[in-house]
Amino acid sequence: MNVNDFDYYLPEELIAQDPLADRSSSRLLVLDKQSGAIRHDHFYHITQYLKPGDLLVINNTKVIPARLLGEREDTGAAIELLLLKRLADQENSWECLVKPGKKCREGARFVFGGGLLKAQIAKVLPDGNRIVRFEFEGIFEEILDRLGEMPLPPYITHKLEDKNRYQTVYAKYDGSAAAPTAGLHFTKELLEEIRSAGVKIAEITLHVGLGTFRPVKAETVEEHHMHSEYYEISPEAAELINETRQRGGRIVAVGTTSCRTLEAASRENGSIEAGSGWTEIFIYPGYRFKMVDALITNFHLPKSTLIMLVSALAGREHVLAAYEEAVRERYRFFSFGDAMLII
Repeated sequence: MNVNDFDYYLPEELIAQDPLADRSSSRLLVLDKQSGAIRHDHFYHITQYLKPGDLLVINNTKVIPARLLGEREDTGAAIELLLLKRLADQENSWECLVKPGKKCREGARFVFGGGLLKAQIAKVLPDGNRIVRFEFEGIFEEILDRLGEMPLPPYITHKLEDKNRYQTVYAKYDGSAAAPTAGLHFTKELLEEIRSAGVKIAEITLHVGLGTFRPVKAETVEEHHMHSEYYEISPEAAELINETRQRGGRIVAVGTTSCRTLEAASRENGSIEAGSGWTEIFIYPGYRFKMVDALITNFHLPKSTLIMLVSALAGREHVLAAYEEAVRERYRFFSFGDAMLII
């Protein structure tokens, strides 16, 4: 399968640069995965498309302000660090992306916030990332919250005025370098409305890595190697999911991150196991879904692994036709853009 099969034309002005004032006012394109039929609506009407007995599965990861701007201790040259992954086996150490990175060899030292935070490169990894050891007094998370910026995707050029707008209202556990953006449309009031309609909600965790924005460089889809992300499914969430499955309710994943977690942790018999681990699951057309029946998602980049995932659920032709319709109707695309419901 060729990567170009997942390309589409998108005018640059349709890339949403700022979040809407009201989260749930985004538009909603509803796609019937069987027929390809399309309906236009608004996200605050999402409850109308859910049924009593359905289970909404949300990703409660929290985005950390992972972008640090500082300078080299020796030359004063500007430097940018992007925190990718905390290393459990090395104290105060993270795997980071360093820009500019060419001259940043082992031992190079950096200063942030006038010395509030210091760092040293401990190791250069084969892929160009660095292991960075931090030095500070106090609590690292508090310092990061003070000095760090939200690591917005490269296609967003506007400065984010309110950090919370790149965070879901149910975000709980620090660890993501990017937001699970399908969840950005929900308000607390809308979630209450959904519960009141007889729809249960299960929380799972997948910490989103920057690999989610990594372009597919292989010519064929099958050659692409998926990045690895950490997930957790609690016994309570697994019980809710399995119970819904057993009585024939629909599993509605909020976002590709929830979808990937559910599919990675599901058994062949359609049940799910509580636990944690790393997943590199790559879902593209031909994949047989074991768990997810419906998906709430945003509009994704051309030729990305995410548009391949939604194409696996709804069919490539249906998805590309829906994207063409969204472009014609001037929907807003990507992280701060409008939503799609595949049912």
